[in-house]
Amino acid sequence: MSRLAVTGAGGFIGAHLTRALLAEGHEVVAIDNYIRGQASRLANAQGAIERVTLDVRDKDALVESLRGVECVFHLAAVNGTENFYTQPQLVLDVGVRGALAVSEGCIEAGVPDLVVASSAEVYQTPRVVPTDETIEMVIPDSLNPRYSYGGSKLISELIAFNYCRDKLRKVQVFRPHNIYGPDMGWKHVVPQLIEKIVAAGDGGSITLQGDGSETRAFCYVSDVVDGIVRMWRDGASMNVYHIGSMEEVAIRDLARITAEALGTRVDLIAGPAAAGATPRRCPDIGKMQAIGYAPSVSLVQGIERTVAWYRENPAPTDSNPLL
Repeated sequence: MSRLAVTGAGGFIGAHLTRALLAEGHEVVAIDNYIRGQASRLANAQGAIERVTLDVRDKDALVESLRGVECVFHLAAVNGTENFYTQPQLVLDVGVRGALAVSEGCIEAGVPDLVVASSAEVYQTPRVVPTDETIEMVIPDSLNPRYSYGGSKLISELIAFNYCRDKLRKVQVFRPHNIYGPDMGWKHVVPQLIEKIVAAGDGGSITLQGDGSETRAFCYVSDVVDGIVRMWRDGASMNVYHIGSMEEVAIRDLARITAEALGTRVDLIAGPAAAGATPRRCPDIGKMQAIGYAPSVSLVQGIERTVAWYRENPAPTDSNPLL
């Protein structure tokens, strides 16, 4: 088995990926500074885990931690749609400087493989849906802080490919699309819907962002982790892959599915759409399917599992503001 590293290991996807790699018998260097990630997500992790607390922007510290590692899975970022609007400077700083430090750190430490997490946000409003990896990336308005995240991910891709193309054995980027699941934090659409519906009570009403016709294709976190590992093993270097589901759903229908999982009924009220929000998003995952990827958790199943976790783990009053 290999010695691997995950940056952002205390994050939502990072923690699930770390646990999956440990379960396969790998040694995992779990890197996070916990400004947004949570150590509790890995508290009971079983296997050969080395927990390293450092800032992913600190290249010198990274180099020391990455010696002897076969692959770095770079997931560290400040995510959460609300944070894009309220913390754009931090989003950009961690995204861009982190990508530079990780890319240079891999080169200096002699790491052969680098897998970088990008985002569907690089497309903003794609001109083709379902969207494949060849559709152009767009940042339409540098004045809108929402694009701090998509912009940082676009730059991260450029950094990884152009710094490492001749230095590493394998360089890959994956663009995850609307990932959800237990313990994903609170500044995302699914947990925010859960919170609103619970607060409204049976027969109450909630206000949506937009009129509810906007669509997304949500993918359960275990399917995403399977895709990441499969891409690293079987995918080609210097390639981008979409990881997600093609089960597209309108937000109003997502709200109804969530209410049903909570055993309640709510009325939906149209509200103002967030500035820069895209009306439709769904990936074309044909490139991943060609290497055997097949998401297996349906939206209803995934929402039921997610609701069960959030029922047992309500938002703490002293919660990290970045979560």
